[in-house]
Amino acid sequence: MVKFLLRTLVFVLAAAVGIVLTDWIFGIFDLSTFDVHWSDPVGFILAIVIFALAQAILSPFIAKAARNNAPALLGGVGLLSTFIALLIAALVSDGLEIGGWAGWILGPIIVWLVSMVATLVLPVFLLKEGAENRKDGDD
Repeated sequence: MVKFLLRTLVFVLAAAVGIVLTDWIFGIFDLSTFDVHWSDPVGFILAIVIFALAQAILSPFIAKAARNNAPALLGGVGLLSTFIALLIAALVSDGLEIGGWAGWILGPIIVWLVSMVATLVLPVFLLKEGAENRKDGDD
């Protein structure tokens, strides 16, 4: 149960990091086609939860469809599920707005790349923090 909760936490945090850094990168290049509405924190949190939930649900289905029908496309499963999950999050919540070609082409690619790296790196930080807390508690 603890492993499941930690995996869920890492997945949601990675989704948040992916969306936040994508918004930041688009801001650096003065592109307003991928916007997080920071004035609506509830909408932002809802967008993150919807995105993470949609991606978690869609990925296995898309992977199965690709494996059965087009095995060469298996590598793009994460990118496709990221695109669809962002579409759902943008449509359902008020915390995320995506528009224009840059938002819909570059946005999912950046979110996918950043969240993939965050999924690999976050467990290391969480385990390190947990080990340090345990060590401090034993002294």
